[in-house]
Amino acid sequence: MTQATPLRLGMFVMPIHDPGKPLAQCIDEDLELAVKCEELGFDDFWVGEHHSSSIENIVMPEIFLGKVLGLTDRIRIGPAPVCLQYHHPMHVAGRLAFLDHMSHGRLNVCFGPGAIPTDMEVFGSAPSEMGARVSESIDMIMRLWNEDLPIDIEGRFWNVRMKDNLYPDLGVGHLHKPFQLPHPTIYVPSISRTSVGLQKAAERGFRFISHHMLHSDCLQGQWQTYAEAAACADRTADPSDWAVARNVFVADSTDDAQRLAKSNSLGSCIQYILDLTQATAPTGVAMWKRDEQQTDSDCTLDYFMDDVIISGDPEHVTGQLLGLREQVGPFGTLILTAHDWDDRNQWIHSLELFAQEVVPAFNRAIGAE
Repeated sequence: MTQATPLRLGMFVMPIHDPGKPLAQCIDEDLELAVKCEELGFDDFWVGEHHSSSIENIVMPEIFLGKVLGLTDRIRIGPAPVCLQYHHPMHVAGRLAFLDHMSHGRLNVCFGPGAIPTDMEVFGSAPSEMGARVSESIDMIMRLWNEDLPIDIEGRFWNVRMKDNLYPDLGVGHLHKPFQLPHPTIYVPSISRTSVGLQKAAERGFRFISHHMLHSDCLQGQWQTYAEAAACADRTADPSDWAVARNVFVADSTDDAQRLAKSNSLGSCIQYILDLTQATAPTGVAMWKRDEQQTDSDCTLDYFMDDVIISGDPEHVTGQLLGLREQVGPFGTLILTAHDWDDRNQWIHSLELFAQEVVPAFNRAIGAE
């Protein structure tokens, strides 16, 4: 019998913060979280990119993560996602290659679109072009990382040309390649069960991150889509390819944990995302439903508390995670979603209970000690 692999741990800072809190305090708390995650044995630390939100308020994750590198020694870091539709592919390829060298190979990458409507507006990116822009950008970045000069790429949205003014003896004309060759581990975010983006990721050999608000039935569909697309590309999908994001809150008693999770910043985050998608998404909250039969009126915070969010004492949370794994199958990484520290001590305690009690118990139960 093949021994199971211990669960890999990640933390995703979306971020979601109280807009009344000073920005510098939000940044300092997120940096403290990164240091704490390394102390507790987490493997990956992810940070989102948002340009025009007072709540999701980290504008340039690469700058933030550069400071994380200086405060830590081991944990891998990554922007999640790099919002490709807002940036020229040459800029993305160069800055990520630079950060990979700066990290000495501790960089993960997540490529995807953005979701804030005012970000799309200010960068002049039409929602209808989102998928095409992301796909074209990825193609160009892969070529920039894998090909040599001269290079001349003509696309629908961008052009990359470097061939007429090359002076190699003077160092003029150079494509920065990543530290990790041929490139860092690449992930894509996934919300839909059967998205074209997820299929393309499987074909390319990229990994994927399932969104933290998806019902377990949707997770099953995502893995099936990914595995089938990988097989069509003569690849065998491995559970290590799959990272599942969840909202987790642990307390000394299950009653306390479930009461707090609904009333603290975790519950506020879920309600914020529901309100945001209801107001801005073409299909409203449909993307968060467990199936097509679920009504809008049933897609509420109470539904998420009952069916999606994982909360309780260490034993209860361990059982919920094992139940999730039994239903959807093995996954390589569990990514916790970070929330604003409305009560710093409660959140630190939750994190410590999770890392020191839940994770060891989970690994013992799956035979991965």
